[in-house]
Amino acid sequence: MSENNHHKVAIIGSGPAGLTAALYTARANLKPVIFEGMQPGGQLTITTEVENYPGFEHGIQGPELMDIMRKQAVRFGAESHFKEITKVDFSKRPFTLHSYDEVHTADAVIVSTGASAKLLNIESETKFMGYGVSACATCDGFFFKGHKILVVGGGDTAMEEANYLTKFASEVTIVHRRDEFRASKIMTERVKKNPKIKFALNKIVQEVIGTDENGKKSMTGAVLKDTKTGELTTVEATGLFIAIGHQPNTTLFKGLLDMDETGYLIVKPGSTYTNIEGVFAAGDVADKTYRQAVTAAGSGCMAAIDVERWLEAQE
Repeated sequence: MSENNHHKVAIIGSGPAGLTAALYTARANLKPVIFEGMQPGGQLTITTEVENYPGFEHGIQGPELMDIMRKQAVRFGAESHFKEITKVDFSKRPFTLHSYDEVHTADAVIVSTGASAKLLNIESETKFMGYGVSACATCDGFFFKGHKILVVGGGDTAMEEANYLTKFASEVTIVHRRDEFRASKIMTERVKKNPKIKFALNKIVQEVIGTDENGKKSMTGAVLKDTKTGELTTVEATGLFIAIGHQPNTTLFKGLLDMDETGYLIVKPGSTYTNIEGVFAAGDVADKTYRQAVTAAGSGCMAAIDVERWLEAQE
């Protein structure tokens, strides 16, 4: 075990939570190392325009915001590794982290692996992601003033997003594979009463269609498939919001850290402490309610302060 593979603080994940934790722990002279993982910069890197992050009056591109955060943390001594952590051992301290055949140890660990929006897994959805296709109504709804948009899903999230999007869109159509909703009665009633909301039931999105000229992409509609008859219909829409839930990226910690039935990490109320002393959780990996860049950054700051105080108490 080489000396340079031991760290005071290791941060797993590099979205707003991980990079803010890195910034704060670096300024506390704890020389954190960030393992950036499969998606350096997290979910914000698939968001084109971010307009609701404080401090950027005219908005900023998601990847650019993450790049600025990374540089800011590195400036104070954080170290960034574009590596994925494949296995962890939290049974004894220092903790052991494996990145394939490379081994690192750490006195404290901040888990900020985030969550991933569940997607439809069709090629055209990936092509138009950020150019009409979105997985976050509160992030992107504003860009669809006066537009016709589709929302895919049948749970509370889909109902909430559809309702929210009517503030901007001229028409919102909820696309659902069945003719009944999983959503709570109150949410379903609210949606049914909204004059701007229509329904496409027993339908799935077969394909997202749009234009791609000189690298300029924009969605123009979608092909819907009837789940009963197989019939295809094309509908006009410039936006498609996928609201079929989020999956926290916690497979790595199953059986080690306490999590709820969906897989979100459970932290002690009002803190970022997990059930294992010295392991902290920040950002979307432990937040199924807000899931915003600014709340993730806030909890990254909390985790850094918790770590700093915890390490001091150990000494």
